[in-house]
Amino acid sequence: MTEQYVLDLHSLDQTQIAVVGGKGAHLGGLSRIEGIRVPAGFCVTTDAFRRILAEAPSIGDRLDELSRVNPDDRLAVRALSATIRRTIEGIAIPGDLAAAVRHALAGLGEQAAYAVRSSATAEDLPTASFAGQQDTYLNVVGPAAILQHVRRCWASLFTERAVTYRQRNGIDHRTVHMAVVVQRMVLPHAAGILFTADPVTGNRKVATVDASFGLGEALVSGLVNPDVFRVRDGAIVARTVAAKQRAVHALPDGGTREVAVDPQRQEQPALTDAQVVRLVQLGRRIEAHFGRPQDIEWCLVDDDFQIVQSRPITTLFPIPATARDGENHVYLSVGHQQMMTDPMKPLGISVWQLTAMAPMQEAGGRLFVDATRNLAPPAGRAGFLDMVGRSDPLTRDALETVLDRDDFVRSLPDAGPGRPPAGGPPAPIETDPAIVTELIARSQASVAALRRDIRTKTGPELFDFLLEAFQEHKRILGDPLSMQAIMAGMEATWWLNDQLQEWLGEKNAADTLTLSAPDNVTSEMGLALLDVADVIRPHPEVVAFLHGVEDETFLDELPKLPGGTEARDAIGAYLDRYGMRCVGEIDITRPRWSERPLTLVPLILDNVRNFAPGAAAQRFEQGRRKAQEKEQDVLSRLRALPDGERKAAETKRMIDRVRTFIGYREYPKYGIVSRYFVYKQALLHEAERLVRADVLPAKEDVFYLTFQELHDAVRSNSVDERLIQRRKEAFRSYHALTPPRVLTSDGEALAGAYRRDDVPAGALTGLPVSVGTVEGRARVILDLAEAEIEAGDILVTAYTDPSWSPLFVAVAGLVTEVGGLMTHGAVIAREYGLPAVVGVPDATRLIRDGQRIRVHGTDGYVEILS
Repeated sequence: MTEQYVLDLHSLDQTQIAVVGGKGAHLGGLSRIEGIRVPAGFCVTTDAFRRILAEAPSIGDRLDELSRVNPDDRLAVRALSATIRRTIEGIAIPGDLAAAVRHALAGLGEQAAYAVRSSATAEDLPTASFAGQQDTYLNVVGPAAILQHVRRCWASLFTERAVTYRQRNGIDHRTVHMAVVVQRMVLPHAAGILFTADPVTGNRKVATVDASFGLGEALVSGLVNPDVFRVRDGAIVARTVAAKQRAVHALPDGGTREVAVDPQRQEQPALTDAQVVRLVQLGRRIEAHFGRPQDIEWCLVDDDFQIVQSRPITTLFPIPATARDGENHVYLSVGHQQMMTDPMKPLGISVWQLTAMAPMQEAGGRLFVDATRNLAPPAGRAGFLDMVGRSDPLTRDALETVLDRDDFVRSLPDAGPGRPPAGGPPAPIETDPAIVTELIARSQASVAALRRDIRTKTGPELFDFLLEAFQEHKRILGDPLSMQAIMAGMEATWWLNDQLQEWLGEKNAADTLTLSAPDNVTSEMGLALLDVADVIRPHPEVVAFLHGVEDETFLDELPKLPGGTEARDAIGAYLDRYGMRCVGEIDITRPRWSERPLTLVPLILDNVRNFAPGAAAQRFEQGRRKAQEKEQDVLSRLRALPDGERKAAETKRMIDRVRTFIGYREYPKYGIVSRYFVYKQALLHEAERLVRADVLPAKEDVFYLTFQELHDAVRSNSVDERLIQRRKEAFRSYHALTPPRVLTSDGEALAGAYRRDDVPAGALTGLPVSVGTVEGRARVILDLAEAEIEAGDILVTAYTDPSWSPLFVAVAGLVTEVGGLMTHGAVIAREYGLPAVVGVPDATRLIRDGQRIRVHGTDGYVEILS
């Protein structure tokens, strides 16, 4: 194959990214759109770049070294990337390659001014824009200068910021190549950027135009504040005209300089309203061509717009596919309800959809439920907002922001009454512990039957069986008695908090009244790991061994040590009961503790170090006594009030009710993940068969298929490997997205805000979920496997699902970015008596590991003390 070193820009399209990079391919595609003007030019292809690299074999060694460097080691990254850049810039451009560039320049005008722009193959992609990662040079004049700047563009593939960006996005340096775009320079009256979707709110129906006089470099570099126009439905809905004292203009002999703007023009807008609307119309045409919102660089010359770049806006959170029906929709994040806001793999998403009680839509690797119908009836809306607000005020605030726009959610007739107001009667179910015992027995029997019946199922028969099992899964989950028991505990909690605040002026009294409630499988899980530590603690050789283990097979090695058999049996028994759990357990593809028992070792060692023998029983009994003392105190104070005997009697009934049912709140999730582990083991057996048949290189590749796609693969014994690769790339990109609590069909992402004026200046506001105040060292932990906790530490993390509960026994308080009153972290914090504030935006960024903080669990805020 003959290398092509130079290609005319207008001959390119989006299929040629590997040859001309993302920018070159997009510019070629732009030039093919009717009515879109793109300055003439050519592209120095990646063939030329590869040839240059071949001239310096030492670069390969530096790339190997660079791939082993931690991206957080800035000094090492800086030194290695600088070495590579110097090497590339020092390579002489071969004669035939230089001749090809000069020939292309001759056709356009050798002494004309040009923009020389980097165009990497991993640039301006749908999942990663790499905006600003490589270099651009403006107003370059003459073949020698252009060749020099082409070489600088090649070297810019290895700037420190570009190298770090690739490493953090999991992109191999060797797979990225550099082309260079050389375009006739545009000398504009005005220039700027057009976003065809609002880059702040995500609203796809609102376009934003930034504009300034002269070259766009003044705007991009931050030299000037731009005029900003917001356009919706062909009309300007907001404008801000900035004072423009400086601009960047091109020099006749090359290069650019800053110039002062004529004082009479400083307050004038860079574009007229008609020009802004016309530019947005062009942007919509470009957006339609590429099929997604675009970040467009434009220049205005003699009232004519020229487009010099267009790239996808990769920071926008995607919209569910159901939003394309032309109707308005309001979606709620499932991840914020389930305490798992990480992206899920396709198999995990599809299995959750197949087993969920309500239809769920996927977007950005996350799941959402459409709440539009809940918000449409005015009376039902009030009950729905009240229920949401009790759990998560931020979600309620985000919903109210949408509802304040009267035209977005169309009102429909009320379908029925909302939830009874606080103080009304709880769900009609007797306060009988036998109900919980029966429900747990039903769940256990169902899981046992699933394990028994699935053993003989393989191939397509397994998938037919699983579809039936999913129906049983939903039947158990939707058991009316189970729902009544859950609501009884929640209603009793609400009643106690509302009434005791009204009668006694006491906030969140139910937090103490629910300490050590019976039948809470999640809090029992944390205490059970203390018992495992009790078995291990007397055996120093086992403890020393666990400090050094790095292999998941460590359980097999334990019996070789004194006390090792007892340690292995204790850990094994724990895994038998809780080994189906893990961080992010709603995603069936996540590795379970039984699959990676090494995850538990740091937690066990923390318990060995921080606790005395018998701590589990002591902590449970201590909580039970505190709850009992609180009950006696509350009832005594109530009896001293007017009509006190009636109030005390009602409160006693509610205390009995909450202690009977609140622990069961955690059991349905335990049942779900128990069934999920059975499903997963069966599906992985099928994946192993596909690997043995050379259909797949690795069994974990099935995680990137949906349930139906895996069913088809097993039936046909074939898989689309390109589909799996695309899914892997998409999943990697989803990690960079922050899922909103509320998402609209317009693409607007809403996080909500706290409307409070009772928080000290500088404090971080959140939701109070477990009473008390505690001061201590903040431990900011994002990975449970890396947790190292000392007594008195306060856990600060993004979210906690049930798998974090074993860590709760070792901390003094809890702060999370995500959470609600009845989510798992809040429930277990109350069970253990930990002061806790959840739903604190950006807590893991604003609080540094090791800082001293004070958590106000009763009032819902966090103070940073040092």
